[in-house]
Amino acid sequence: MPPEPPREPLGVGGIVRALARGIVLGTLVFGGLMLMLLIRLVERPIYGVRRPLTPFLTQFVCRNAFRILGIEFRHRGTPMQERGAVVANHSSWLDIFTLNATKRIYFVSKAEVAGWPGIGWLARATGTVFIKRDRKDAKLQQQIFEDRLLAGHKLLFFPEGTSTDSMVVLPFKTTLFQAFFHEHLRHEMHIQPVTVIYRAPEGADPRYYGWWGDMEFGPHLLKVLAARRQGSVEVVYHPPVRVDAYANRKVLAAEMEATVRGAMPPERRGPSH
Repeated sequence: MPPEPPREPLGVGGIVRALARGIVLGTLVFGGLMLMLLIRLVERPIYGVRRPLTPFLTQFVCRNAFRILGIEFRHRGTPMQERGAVVANHSSWLDIFTLNATKRIYFVSKAEVAGWPGIGWLARATGTVFIKRDRKDAKLQQQIFEDRLLAGHKLLFFPEGTSTDSMVVLPFKTTLFQAFFHEHLRHEMHIQPVTVIYRAPEGADPRYYGWWGDMEFGPHLLKVLAARRQGSVEVVYHPPVRVDAYANRKVLAAEMEATVRGAMPPERRGPSH
């Protein structure tokens, strides 16, 4: 992955925009979080693992976050209605808002994220599934996957295993695909590939919205909040496929990777297997 672009000074106008947008966005996000926690007090005892109400609040918050930031949001294709999971390329912390804006999904994330200030709190409140890369936890994690999927949750994970600069799609790792080939799931589940395409503001570095490697969250957030001109994000929903139509996880992962990569602009498709 290339080095991060140099930071540019914000200037007075940028600082004012960052403060104004930050206050409004923070009010929306953390106000929505408090309301969600209140709703969960009623939702949890009645519906248990199912969440028929709070995901709509998450969608409302995420869609309006783009209005506050001034980033154009658009999508094409249809979010799937079948039971199963979603896989997408991963470019930025903005993916949290992007992928929640039009689809009721629950992220699958590495366990460390649960402890991150701000993002960790939001992730736990919105029902993120946290996984440990430890073989001794494999059976427990498989059971959590089954419970959530069979309850109708659409789990979303990033098979690249890391975020990128938004200019490339990395080869998909196959490990998490194995969970869907369990006998209790493989004939019930579908997988929908989704491509996320960020376009930088006019004249800016094409990697403007990418957040990768050792980049710090705070400065990147501040840069986006302060931008005088914003770019856009497009979400492409591809047709879902049946898991049992594929012989094994490697074949399924390769197909999903090719589909996600194929919708990217040609210069962003990157290496394949």
